[in-house]
Amino acid sequence: MRFLHTSDWHLGQTLHSFERFHEHQAFLDWLIDTIVAEQVDALLIAGDIYDNANPSAASQKQLYRFLRRAKSAAPHLNIVIIAGNHDSAGRLEAPGPLLEELDVSLVGNVVRDADGNIDYGRLVVPLKDRGGQAAAWCLAVPFLRPGDVPRADGATDAYTEGIALLYRQALAHALSCRQAGQAIIALGHCHMTGGAASEDSERRIVIGGSEALSASMFGPEIAYAALGHLHLAQMVGRQPHLRYCGSPLPLSFSEVNYNHQVLRVDLDGERAGEILPLPVPRAVDLLRVPLKPAPVEDVLAALRALPPGGEGVPPYLEVRVRLDAPEPGLRAKVEAALEGRHARLARIDTSLPVRGEEDGATLSLDQLDQLQPDEIFRRLYRQKFDAEAPPEQLAAFTELMLGMDEEAGA
Repeated sequence: MRFLHTSDWHLGQTLHSFERFHEHQAFLDWLIDTIVAEQVDALLIAGDIYDNANPSAASQKQLYRFLRRAKSAAPHLNIVIIAGNHDSAGRLEAPGPLLEELDVSLVGNVVRDADGNIDYGRLVVPLKDRGGQAAAWCLAVPFLRPGDVPRADGATDAYTEGIALLYRQALAHALSCRQAGQAIIALGHCHMTGGAASEDSERRIVIGGSEALSASMFGPEIAYAALGHLHLAQMVGRQPHLRYCGSPLPLSFSEVNYNHQVLRVDLDGERAGEILPLPVPRAVDLLRVPLKPAPVEDVLAALRALPPGGEGVPPYLEVRVRLDAPEPGLRAKVEAALEGRHARLARIDTSLPVRGEEDGATLSLDQLDQLQPDEIFRRLYRQKFDAEAPPEQLAAFTELMLGMDEEAGA
């Protein structure tokens, strides 16, 4: 059996107010062509299908249209989708009864029976060969919240140890189902110890003070772990069969140099054989000018040196400026320098000298509670600009606060 591992599509995502429907559609079109060209038997999608828990109608239509087209192009295809931390588990599962006709399994929730026992049968999905017979088994484990996991006796960290216990119990159920020669694949959306995160676009999973999970929770019977959540394609603990495939699109400028891909995995009996990255073409490029923050005049010169407008979709542009003091007219200068250039200004990233230690000190909740709004404003201004807030901005802030008080009184 051959399957593709993909995750973190984030349908509906915008990049600094730029809508990205076209880029996602280009990826989905490429993915269908790849399924056919690579003669794939199953598609595993490891969570964060949507960018938020309340996706637009257009994003949902985009997903359902893809599923229908993929099944039409490859009638034998199995598709397994789990919810990520960005997804609404219930919303993702809602069309499940209809999509079963397309061999699509949607797992968003951990379901329990009347006695409170987890229904592991819903978390263990057979992957069928072209003859319709089970050829492998998939542990389809969605993003887990504290209420989803079983209680581990004597646990020092109830959440992380509960997740490990759930995987072990799901594995035990899969082992009771499989026959000799059938592989077991773990599909999960989580943050593993040592994984490199993209801070600008990945929502941290922090519950009860814990975040990263140990790779030891995957037993030796697991042929391959198809993971989602981290946008950088990477192995876990240098183990080739434990993988994040990464996101198919760069979701922030911090991901501009990522090698976006899906992973093609061939099963050899009960083990994983060849694991091959398939690079995803980038429909719209991301551009950082300059590569490192520079003074304003150097930045403006670099922008004027960009190529003039031409054919094709212009890249998204992040302008990186190093300031010595606040520059109120900066955006107007940047836009003037970009006039006629083949780029779309998405973001101006400014950096200033490192602030002093006084404002960087951590305050207790009691200390924060005692601060007045204008003092919070002053502190934030000093942290961002390493200077005192100008009187006219303090006056404007005070006017806003007074207006809010009047509305609250009304």
